[in-house]
Amino acid sequence: MTAALIDALIDIRAVEKSYVSGSVETPVLFGVDLRVERGDFIAVMGQSGSGKSTLMNILGCLDQASGGDYFLNGADTRALTRAQLAEIRNRTIGFVFQSFNLIKRMSVLENVALPLIYAGVPRTRALAKAIQELERVGLGEFGKRTPNQLSGGQQQRVAIARALVGDPPLILADEPTGNLDTQTSDDIMRGLQTLNRERGITIVLVTHEPDIAAWSRRLVRLKDGRVVYDGPALEGLRQLAASHEHSIAGSEA
Repeated sequence: MTAALIDALIDIRAVEKSYVSGSVETPVLFGVDLRVERGDFIAVMGQSGSGKSTLMNILGCLDQASGGDYFLNGADTRALTRAQLAEIRNRTIGFVFQSFNLIKRMSVLENVALPLIYAGVPRTRALAKAIQELERVGLGEFGKRTPNQLSGGQQQRVAIARALVGDPPLILADEPTGNLDTQTSDDIMRGLQTLNRERGITIVLVTHEPDIAAWSRRLVRLKDGRVVYDGPALEGLRQLAASHEHSIAGSEA
């Protein structure tokens, strides 16, 4: 294995993805290349149907590509069994979802500790680590509450603490602010930015909102299953805004 492969946390090469239903094959991704270095903070943008959710599922080892290569933390994911995929996913990736995905009947503390308990960590140690992560997101005193006793922003911070409890090098966040108001969204994004800067955690987030993408350092834009931009976030957002203004001007002419 080359040093270049080991250095990149994510290395996707010429990835294709098609879904087959009966005799109908629907291609979704076409020759996608994406290299993510450790410590990157990347936003993936694209309209509905652009392939960004499919790409996120492949990145998260929740689905496998139809073609091409995907190396995660140096491991060739296409050569792994389902059990090996689950192991590398649990060890390497923390997930943050739009809908929080907290278990309502469990306490906040138990929700955060759950990944460690599933991984076989003794309960006492798992709960101690969960308390530590809750304190890091400013919710140390909320451990005994249930999710429905928290605001949306607090629930998302609990979800972030749960994603971090296993000390993964990578966070995948799928529309993490989609259910939140602007102020709360900014608070969540500021927290993710701090995690990236202070703990060196690599973050890849999917969003359709330019204001959210602006918190990242790098922007990847997908259109019709292909990467149409991969570069500095602010420049990519400037180009996107300019193209929108051009299309509006054209429609008014």
